[in-house]
Amino acid sequence: MSDKFSFAIDRSRGLVRITMAGFYTLEDIRDFVAARKRAHEELGWAPNAHLTLNDVREMKVQPQETVQAFQAMLMAPEYRSRRLAFVVNKSLAQAQLARAVAGREAHFFNDIASAERYLFAEVSDTQPARRAANR
Repeated sequence: MSDKFSFAIDRSRGLVRITMAGFYTLEDIRDFVAARKRAHEELGWAPNAHLTLNDVREMKVQPQETVQAFQAMLMAPEYRSRRLAFVVNKSLAQAQLARAVAGREAHFFNDIASAERYLFAEVSDTQPARRAANR
């Protein structure tokens, strides 16, 4: 487990919960991408059917090359969530995050409860198809 990020999944609601903190190097981003892949496999939902809540309140301002690497990572179509919510503090890091998610529909919140209300609002009673567990 990294001291810079963690993943928790909620299979019943199709939620990938991410917490990120600190300053990231390109190696940290590679580690994050590998951990994200494992979390999505563990979730077991069909591609793009999941929800993502990312708490970045403890992230530091990142160098431009790191912001660009995050932006490339966020554009990966196989991990696009049905809804994406970030919990942020009002800071320069939030402005960097807004640049990194350009081109994605993402919403920013100051607390987890508000982010969860957004993520689970208007979710139909019919759950999206789950990916086969052995895939």
